[in-house]
This record gives sequence, C-alpha cells and structure tokens, in this order.
Amino acid sequence: MTSENYSVIVFDWDGTLMDSTPAIIAAIQGACRDLGLPVPPDEAAGWVIGLGLADAMRSVVPELEPEQWNRFSERYRFHYFSRDPELRLFPGVEDMLHRLSLAGAQLAVATGKSRQGLDRSLQATGLASAFAATRCADETFSKPHPAMLHELMDELMVEAAATVMIGDTSHDLNMARNAGVHGVGVSYGAHPLAELEGAEPRVVVHSVPELTEWLQTRAAAR
Repeated sequence: MTSENYSVIVFDWDGTLMDSTPAIIAAIQGACRDLGLPVPPDEAAGWVIGLGLADAMRSVVPELEPEQWNRFSERYRFHYFSRDPELRLFPGVEDMLHRLSLAGAQLAVATGKSRQGLDRSLQATGLASAFAATRCADETFSKPHPAMLHELMDELMVEAAATVMIGDTSHDLNMARNAGVHGVGVSYGAHPLAELEGAEPRVVVHSVPELTEWLQTRAAAR
C-alpha cells in the first residue's frame, strides 16, 4: 500500500468507462446538420464532452438560439441513441471495478450525462450495483464546478484526502482540483494528453489495465 489511500474512487462515464466519445461527437455534429447550424470539427465537439448538454452546446454551438434548444436536444438524443447498440465499455473495465470493490473501496460516478442517460447506461451494462453513489449534470452544477464531488463525499461520508476522481477530460480534472481531491487522467478518451497534463492531475495513465494497477495499490477499505 502506498501513502495514498483512497476509500472512494469516482469515475467519469463517457470516455473513461464507456467507449462513447465517437458517438457523442457524431451526435453533436448530426444535430447541427439537422438544424442547419455550423458543424463543429471533431476536436471542438470532443472538447465539450463531460460538460452538461446545455453548457456543452453553449460552448460548441454558440449560434444555437434559445427557441432551437428543445429541437437540438431532441436531434442530439436521436443521433446518440441510434448508436446505442454499438456502445461498449472499454475492455477491462468490469474486471477493474470488481478488483477495486474487493479491495474495499466504494465506487461512484460523476458524469456530464443526464440522470436518464446514466440510468440507461447502467442498466445496459449491468453495472448499477457496482456504484455506491452517482451524480449527473442535470442534478447539480456541471463540471468543472466541484458540487458533484462535494455531494458524493457528503453522501459517502468521506474526506477529500480519501477521494480520487478519474476522467478523460480537463473538465473532470479541474473539478477534482476545485474540490480539493486528487485527479487521475486517462489519455484514451476525449481530451489530448497536453490538456490533461495542464490540469495538474496526480498521474495520467494510458489504458484501463494501467489504471487498474495504479488504483489497486491505492484502494483502501474504510
């Protein structure tokens, strides 16, 4: 065991546990085409992953008028849900979660998805019972505001020093920093390595097996 002992391990969902980055980018671009709006390039659409949908759209599609929001949201969900059958967890995720649970850590999710979206994903993957608590962007402040982590720590009755946040975007890592907890970046998701490193994580890992190894030596029972 190292000097870093985490009894609560919080994961982002899209791009960290679920290989869904390409589907989200395509859904944003498809909705823009449907409404005749400028279509953002992959890099710009990928940058907003992890934010709540409303915050993401204000950033990546500033031309979106308030009266278009409901239509845009409907078309985004249409394009995303049409790819649902293709979505898979990254290889090794289920084994990682099992190992961390056996080590005694409590697992949680903090995601930019809606509650409805996360619940659908948890049901589809059979992972609902793996997590002690979850927070979504439509329930509280969106990343990088620290509210999701603060609420999870309150619910699970754990201090910041015993909590770590895992994510594939600078939004995740900046939320961790704002909440006073360690952040761990994964480079196989939406944001490039340089952007992850700019958010000053504890470490950046490059695969699920590497993440598993790093966490397993630091997972601690309460």
